[in-house]
Amino acid sequence: MKETMWIYVLILLLSETRSVESGTNESTPVNTTSPPIIERRNELFSNGSDVYLTCSDKMWNETFYVIWKINFTNKASCEINFESHGQNTDTCNDGKSLRNTSSAQPYLHIPKFSENDVGIYTCEFAYRGGATNCKIYVKIIATPIMKAWLEHKDNTTVAVCRAENGNPAASISWSHAQNSPVQKLPGKNGLFTVESRLELPEGMDPKNLSCIIRYQNLTEILFPEFQKVKVGPHWLYALIPGIIIAFVAGVLFFVVMKRRQHQRSDTSFSKSPPIEDVEEVEPYASYVQRVNSIYN
Repeated sequence: MKETMWIYVLILLLSETRSVESGTNESTPVNTTSPPIIERRNELFSNGSDVYLTCSDKMWNETFYVIWKINFTNKASCEINFESHGQNTDTCNDGKSLRNTSSAQPYLHIPKFSENDVGIYTCEFAYRGGATNCKIYVKIIATPIMKAWLEHKDNTTVAVCRAENGNPAASISWSHAQNSPVQKLPGKNGLFTVESRLELPEGMDPKNLSCIIRYQNLTEILFPEFQKVKVGPHWLYALIPGIIIAFVAGVLFFVVMKRRQHQRSDTSFSKSPPIEDVEEVEPYASYVQRVNSIYN
């Protein structure tokens, strides 16, 4: 696209030369060319905000073309272009767009800025009379997670103060007169983690110590304490077999009780008196009745 820019410039120069040679009285102003203006800057934006990136203060009607090349930190790069001939392209397809302000100044609009929009934004802007080339390092404002605790190291007590995954990096200091240097640790997604470790003098009461973390306009004062020993999942591992054993024992007890009930019912059934046969009893009863009738 740089070659295209210089082609536009040469066309303008040739048109101006022809107008001078033909002796016309056209009022077309003479355009002077200048080397591209190279600008580099850093921009910080809050999560969820609408972002407006500008590359030049020239107006839309003065523009030959605008090219935004974006190298993201967390995903593949893409490109958004505008040309005065109407050949526009957009390989980002994520909501970003080229727009104009009320004064017809072009800008790149990024809706609902997030970590996925962090990266390097390079803009090539060609206009009547020159060109601008700017590189913008776009980052997200992230409040760090602040922590402070005490730990044992050999025979000494060490106070630790940490601000995790913030941008820009936070600063750490101690209420104790003897401060400890701040160390930068690896962060994620281009964020910063800073930590300070302070060895306490022998006999010093940790209750008199505090850690001060400053980030932007935020100041946090933390009082480090020894971390409580977390009960691991070992008790859960011991509890699960106990629950299984209790369940199995309950099932066995239920089965045994059922069997005993069946055995008792069978025993009671076997001991019940036998039922006399009605047919065998009836002849004896009729004989007794006959004898009694004779004697009567």
